[in-house]
Amino acid sequence: MSPGSYKTLLSLLFLLLPLAQTQDRHIQMELNTRNLKSSASKSKSKSMAKILEEEEEEEDEAEDLSLSCGCFFCAMKQPDARLRRASVAAFFRELPYSEEVDDGGAVAAVWRTAMDAPDDPELPSLGAIRCMSLLLARALDDAAWRCRPQNASLPYYAAHVLGSYTIRSSAHAELAVAAGAVGPLLALLGGAMTWVERRAAARALGHLASYDATFPAVARHAAEAVPLAVRAASTCVADVYASYVALAPSERPKYQRELLTRGLVGDAAEDRKAEEWASQLQCWSLYFLSCLASRDPSCHATICQDRAFLRELCRMWGGLANGDSPAGVGLLRLLCRSAVGRGAIAACPDALSGLCDLARSSDDWQYMAIDCLLLLLDDRDTWHAVADATAPCLVDLAELRRLGPRPRLGDAITSALLIDDDEHVHHGREIGAAAIEAIARLREKKIERKEREEAMSTDELLQRKLLAKEKKRQGNDMFWHGEVDRAIELYTEALDLCPLSGRRDRLVLYSNRAQCRLARREADAAASDATRALSLARPANAHARSLWRRAQTYDMKGGMARESLLDCLAFAGAWLDGRKHGRKPAAARGRGENQMKKLPYCVARMIGKQMSATGLFSGVSTEDGNVGRGDRMPRCSDGGDDGDDYEKDDGGDECDHDGSEEEFYETELRFCRSGSGLPIMAGETWSSRLTRRKKKM
Repeated sequence: MSPGSYKTLLSLLFLLLPLAQTQDRHIQMELNTRNLKSSASKSKSKSMAKILEEEEEEEDEAEDLSLSCGCFFCAMKQPDARLRRASVAAFFRELPYSEEVDDGGAVAAVWRTAMDAPDDPELPSLGAIRCMSLLLARALDDAAWRCRPQNASLPYYAAHVLGSYTIRSSAHAELAVAAGAVGPLLALLGGAMTWVERRAAARALGHLASYDATFPAVARHAAEAVPLAVRAASTCVADVYASYVALAPSERPKYQRELLTRGLVGDAAEDRKAEEWASQLQCWSLYFLSCLASRDPSCHATICQDRAFLRELCRMWGGLANGDSPAGVGLLRLLCRSAVGRGAIAACPDALSGLCDLARSSDDWQYMAIDCLLLLLDDRDTWHAVADATAPCLVDLAELRRLGPRPRLGDAITSALLIDDDEHVHHGREIGAAAIEAIARLREKKIERKEREEAMSTDELLQRKLLAKEKKRQGNDMFWHGEVDRAIELYTEALDLCPLSGRRDRLVLYSNRAQCRLARREADAAASDATRALSLARPANAHARSLWRRAQTYDMKGGMARESLLDCLAFAGAWLDGRKHGRKPAAARGRGENQMKKLPYCVARMIGKQMSATGLFSGVSTEDGNVGRGDRMPRCSDGGDDGDDYEKDDGGDECDHDGSEEEFYETELRFCRSGSGLPIMAGETWSSRLTRRKKKM
């Protein structure tokens, strides 16, 4: 090929190449367009198929729902979770507007579910909380609908469902507030229905007021809520008694009886359940007030306006059935954190007296009463009024080491009471002679005597300890010979000699002197000595004999049945626990195991008496409001115990078990195994009884 031909061919190729590339691009674009159309067609086909499938499922679901009876129980039995949720949601939507009479079974089932699983979000998310709120609103607005026999218990269960679901879940509480539950619950608390619904409403409101997220919604109604809760706590016991317990069983509302007697048989069991519910109503009303007072101090003034409520507040307690509730003393401690509350309580002698009684008891909330008194004493504006009334009581507790979560309580009491002497007069008012004397004794023991003993040598302290032991022995001998006055003198001398480091020795001396004063029927002095002994015990209140002696003292004083009962129960627990772990006296060894497990008769009898006297309805079930004031328990004497139980005290904090259970068993409780041998101390003198005992020996 010639060069000219080669060049011509190349020129043709360069001309044809762009045309070929253009054609290839057109072909590729056409192919891409076809692929896109094909993909779009397939996607559209899938979407249409999915839509058709969903429509078929909705039709099937609607058909299944139409075949269902629509009740809660059938809905919950649906095996398919999706259908079950849809059915339950439909039930909750329709129930508040249904005109059909409901027997309460479905709402009761919702309540049981809420009680079993309060944190489960399934039913609340399906509208359970909104449904209960609407049911309450309808029951309040439509009396005819509410009064149908089948609907009578619906408001009770609806309020309880709200209270159960909000007990631990802030999210559920927010749902209740959003559903408008606060208004109907306040209406129930105010008595729009009966005490049964009021109890459930107080519980629910307390839960709603306990969360940061929902408290503002409740606090907006504080001006209305506080007086309602105060009135509920103050009057609930009398209301329950008058409207239920005092009625013959046939006259009581049927639905209330059905609610109270589930699983119970007999009128007595029904009355006990009514008492338990009344106590819960009181405790839940106080808890609601505590939630308001803790988050909004402006409520304190409203609470303190009711002086009668303040007077009784410390006496409001959960009882044995609601022992986990601080009840009245919990609210008092909150009020003591504000100047308004401290001023009102300091001006209320009954409130101060109640706090002193609780502070010198074995109640689980003893430390709260002491907290209240310390808060009042820390305020110089209330110090003089409070010290005048409480110093003799608090001095007995000045050697407490630890009580519950509170360490070094005794030191805190000492610091609160021992102010400068020139501060004893304030605003022209001087504290009373009894308070001045008690504070002077405290100063002498905790400061002056402590400094003197720190300056003594070891030999001198040991000599004083031995002399105290001898005085104690002589005091025991005098006691056994009926010389009770001389025994008191010797025990007092021994206490003056015994070093403060001899904790165990001093505990025994105080306890022995308490027994002597009990024999002389010096109730206040005996209670003081027994309390000092229990303050020295490790842990606090762990000395069984001192508990029993103080229980008898409180029974002797009258009006202190609760304190006596709690000491009796603490003693009974120590008694049974000691025998369970083999700590029993030699005189009792060889007796049958069943006999040793029995509680002494006089203790059991005292417990029974005080339980009757501390019942919520004991004050309203008699015309004069006082039950058994003249019915004093015969006291069981233990003689001068601890004569042979000297234990070396190393100053540690080991637990105090009564080392001389043998002597205690033989003398104090030997007469308690049957009802026939109870010593009636009021009918015979102590010395004559001991004289007859000596002749028999």
